Amino acid sequence: MEYLDINISCKSEYKDILIAEMADIGFDAFLETETGFDACILSEALDSSLWKKFLRRYKKPAQITVRERRLPKMNWNEEWEKNYDPISLAKKVYVRATFHPSRKDEFIHEIIINPKMSFGTGHHATTFLMLEWMLTLDLQSKKVMDAGSGTGILAIMAKKLGAEKVIAFDIDEWSVENGNENFEINGMSELRMQKGTISTVEAPGQYDLILANINKNVLLEEIKTYSQKLAPGGQLLLSGFYEGDCEDIRLEADLHNLKPVGQKINNHWAAMLFTKTP
Repeated sequence: MEYLDINISCKSEYKDILIAEMADIGFDAFLETETGFDACILSEALDSSLWKKFLRRYKKPAQITVRERRLPKMNWNEEWEKNYDPISLAKKVYVRATFHPSRKDEFIHEIIINPKMSFGTGHHATTFLMLEWMLTLDLQSKKVMDAGSGTGILAIMAKKLGAEKVIAFDIDEWSVENGNENFEINGMSELRMQKGTISTVEAPGQYDLILANINKNVLLEEIKTYSQKLAPGGQLLLSGFYEGDCEDIRLEADLHNLKPVGQKINNHWAAMLFTKTP
């Protein structure tokens, strides 16, 4: 089984956009470089038509140059260790890997994430926005659902903020394995990530907060289900889309009794908070 390693050089302001777009077409590991980033995908998983469409759309505006090579399947932790720096949100949250020194005495919350191939280390603007929003919410003794959990970073944050129950799931088997490893690393062995979608996983009852950092198309399809799974007065926190997509998200949410509370923007990416009305 081989991986296709794509080295992308591009204009710096396009880097986050390109990573998100390539994640949507199946690339599942990204390493930032001085001139852009590396992205990997199983050779047989790459849809050549989607890849050509991506290149046509972004090659000129983002000034993309591409180099390709084939690699055997590997554990990407070693590569992350070379390129993955910790991040912090003010003095409240510090996100690091196991190979970084702890700074528990300096921050209220410390989260340890070894990402492997999963999305969600806090480095991408959408994850950062989700963490920022979560710090403003009262999660004490609340029931939380983390849809498309990736590395499990948001589920871990929810538990650290006092959530009583957290349900996490992802459609990717590698993410489920990685997320459960991260739960163990953070001393949260009671958390277990499920494999599946909101329609297939075991998630009984209603929730006080649903987190979904996915792409726009999936969000638009699932907002109705999110609303059904929210308790009256519950909150829905969404990201994974651009600032220009906010109106489409708002209009769909309005159809399902979800009232907008506010939005945050970071480098053209957006996160929106909604409350379910009676």
